[in-house]
Amino acid sequence: MTVFEPFEAFGDLGEIAERLTSEDPSVRRLAVLDLVETSSGEAVPLLAGAILDAEPVVRQQAAQALGEFDGIDVARALIGVVADPVAEVAQAAADSLAELRDPEASGVLLPLVTHPAAFVRAAVFRALKALQVDASLGPAITGLGDDDPGVRVQAVGVIGYLKKTETLPSLISATRDKSADVRLAAVNALSFARNEIAAQAAAAALSDSEWQVRAAAAEAIGRIGQASAAGALIASLADSYWQVRQKALQNLGRLCVRDAVEAVVPFLDDELPSLRKDAAAALGDIADPRSRDALTRHTGDVDPDVRKTVIWALEQIGRG
Repeated sequence: MTVFEPFEAFGDLGEIAERLTSEDPSVRRLAVLDLVETSSGEAVPLLAGAILDAEPVVRQQAAQALGEFDGIDVARALIGVVADPVAEVAQAAADSLAELRDPEASGVLLPLVTHPAAFVRAAVFRALKALQVDASLGPAITGLGDDDPGVRVQAVGVIGYLKKTETLPSLISATRDKSADVRLAAVNALSFARNEIAAQAAAAALSDSEWQVRAAAAEAIGRIGQASAAGALIASLADSYWQVRQKALQNLGRLCVRDAVEAVVPFLDDELPSLRKDAAAALGDIADPRSRDALTRHTGDVDPDVRKTVIWALEQIGRG
């Protein structure tokens, strides 16, 4: 997003404005690109005019160009064309709306959360996520019931960024959404709530049908920091996907789960070097003397990164 600076000659702004009136659409389109290069706030009114050009390719270019600027005037210009009859223009406007970072723009964005087009609703929630204004919380919770999964994903993002404990029941409900993308977003968002309820919701997600959700759940448990979910993490070491097993290893170490030592030690012999390394790192974090002998047997691992981690883990145990 461009930070407005005093205009410095990239060419005369008036000359660029004159080219915007050319009968040749290609000239007008290039003039739009030149406006972006000026990085000047004075370009915004000209782009706002170009976004209404008779030629779709110019309107699309202007909509994309406005994504490089910020502020209420930019938001209003883009809102004016999100219903453009040319799909590419409307999508470009929505994409640029999603890039707005001026909190004052939230006032003109919020009414669009009920826009008929799902891609516009999704773009608005995406922008509101970054703006982090409390007024977006209610609409975001309502957005969790949207018919479009893309909108629900972005609504979850708003809730996750605002980090309000009172939204936890809504997020937990979203972890059971019929869309895997929504479930993934909701599980990731759980991490802000460092409490038992969030930990148990993440533990339940370790049984999700999609491995990406299960991997995110293992990560969320570690971030939430509640050892009560450690049993579910240990069980997920038997997951059929190595990515889930890896996240479980990493977060058992993060939580320093001593009860996990016996389940982690066999991973020192795993065929994947990354899992051997993560197992050694987890044992080093846990620093339980019971793992010393197993680690010692692996100081000659064929992978140098694994060897280094094994030695580090033994040092951690020695400091205990």
